[in-house]
Amino acid sequence: MNSNRLPYLLILPVTLFLCLFFLYPFFQVAGQAFTNDQGLTLANFERVFSDWKFPISLKNTLLLAAAVVPVQLALALLMATMVNRMKKGRDIVLYIWTIPLGISDLAAGIIWLAIFEQSGFLNSMMHSLGMIDRPTSLLSYKSMGMVFLAIALAEIWRATAIMLVILVAGIGLIPKEYYEAAEVFGASPWKRFTRITLPLLRPSLQTALVLRVILAFEIFAVVAALGGTLFPVLMGETYSYQFDLLDSGSAAAIALVILGISIAFTLVILRALRVPKGAQI
Repeated sequence: MNSNRLPYLLILPVTLFLCLFFLYPFFQVAGQAFTNDQGLTLANFERVFSDWKFPISLKNTLLLAAAVVPVQLALALLMATMVNRMKKGRDIVLYIWTIPLGISDLAAGIIWLAIFEQSGFLNSMMHSLGMIDRPTSLLSYKSMGMVFLAIALAEIWRATAIMLVILVAGIGLIPKEYYEAAEVFGASPWKRFTRITLPLLRPSLQTALVLRVILAFEIFAVVAALGGTLFPVLMGETYSYQFDLLDSGSAAAIALVILGISIAFTLVILRALRVPKGAQI
């Protein structure tokens, strides 16, 4: 066998898998979005963009991503740094912190609903401390700030571990000699973090941020459990068009909008955290 063909043979199964389960469904969705009974058209996009809920859903999705992702990044960096400095109990702590990864989106939303609902833990605690006279409805249209906070906390708790695992692996690949040399020259822990860890962690930061941002734009189950129709998001509107209104063309149009937003933010992240040519650990 020609050794020049070996790499192409190795990636052939992955290529076939992507073509079958990504490209083919993508072209189907694109066809639904840009066609109707009369042929090629932009009517599906016009219907979606003219809906009064679309700008609200777009704003809510972007605000949620802007509030959640930076907090998750900061927490993941802090937790990853702590884990890599541990001498004992590192595996146990990492295992405990990644437990939320094994919980589905909907289950995480239900867990936090049990905290914020009228008969939930938060109301019971505030009532027992004398902060309120009787349990109140925290997740209602009268307290949209609390709805947003509950969804944000649930997402931070549920998905920070995704970034944590990637960053722990990235920090583990940085040679210890760099830190030892920095200590010899009197560099403080903060300088070691900003001058060694962050620059050499760029590839891992790229991966973690791209993955997390894409997932942030696809948030649905947590919002459905905690906010319901009070807090519309783009993925929730996609579900509504597809299964409630039975309008697959409009659902496909919103799906392409979400894809476009994800690609745009991915390109921004890749450019902002690009690794210089020739740079290596």
